[in-house]
Amino acid sequence: MLGENSRSYSPPTNPMQDLTPPDLPALSTLCPWIDGFAKARIVVWGDIVADRFVYGSSTRISREAPALVVRREREEIRPGGAGNAMMNTAALGAQVTAVGFLGGDDASRELRTAFGAAGIDTTHLVERNDALTPMKTRIMAGGRHTVRQQILRIDADRGWPVSNDFDQQIREVLATSLSDADALLISDYGMGNVAAETVSEITKPLRDRGVVVVADSRNALMNYRGVGVVAPNEEEVEAALDIPTGALGNELDNAGRRLIAELECDAALITRGSQGMSLFQANGTTNHLPIYGTDQIADVTGAGDAVIAAFTTASVAGASMFEAARIANVAAGLAVMKRGTATVPANELRAALEAPA
Repeated sequence: MLGENSRSYSPPTNPMQDLTPPDLPALSTLCPWIDGFAKARIVVWGDIVADRFVYGSSTRISREAPALVVRREREEIRPGGAGNAMMNTAALGAQVTAVGFLGGDDASRELRTAFGAAGIDTTHLVERNDALTPMKTRIMAGGRHTVRQQILRIDADRGWPVSNDFDQQIREVLATSLSDADALLISDYGMGNVAAETVSEITKPLRDRGVVVVADSRNALMNYRGVGVVAPNEEEVEAALDIPTGALGNELDNAGRRLIAELECDAALITRGSQGMSLFQANGTTNHLPIYGTDQIADVTGAGDAVIAAFTTASVAGASMFEAARIANVAAGLAVMKRGTATVPANELRAALEAPA
């Protein structure tokens, strides 16, 4: 369960109160929670993706079609999907155990190398030689003296069919990895690695033990009944509650309350892009946090992973939900200023919290 700390700032009990910056304690008051990040034992379970970036220069249009000709300069593979949530959680200093599937391919080996370098426990990853690791290839191109920008993305995101033995393997590794964990972070990108039945089976026993359970699901948010906290973005909320696209702004408070009621969870943390984020708690409290930093966003790739990583880690460290949301809001602001699938390390987060307002 996510606990309120007696030394922390207590949010108002008015369920519709919108806290504005002058009402908030300084961000620097949140720094002590970072000291506890290194003790947090967090299992991250979800859809691991290989984010492949191909960088090149472009100075002309093809004679064959109305398309840019890109001269390849270099490429790299970074952990994406749940892999980015794992990397962000590890960058904060937490002890991370990865749970998920990888294919028997070169991308899998590169991801394992990246996880190992970040100190992530990969002993509970299941590798299938008959499958390919899901991959998202981004072509990043620009002129000679310009910043490389994404001009095309190619997805190969169903490397294997979901089967009963697949789910059974996940249950087995979860049972082992969660035996001494402080938190379970679920990052569901809709690729079949997270079965609703498994979520239902393990959630209540974990929460009864005091394990923090946080989930973010791209396409199946309503499958997460009983988890501690859900952390969707606006589009995911609209899809889950059948709200017309772009209309959530007018329905935000009702949507937050509906999520908590229908999912029977402790809180819903809704990320809202340039509008910041909103935290709805089952006790009736609502907090709207403005975006941290500039609204001139460089890249939103993986920003949601930075949010759930920071929120989960801060919660395990003892922060209240409101404090954890503020920390996550700062992490999100730092993440979107970086290009590509980026992480926000603990020292960078601390520096941002300590910076003069």
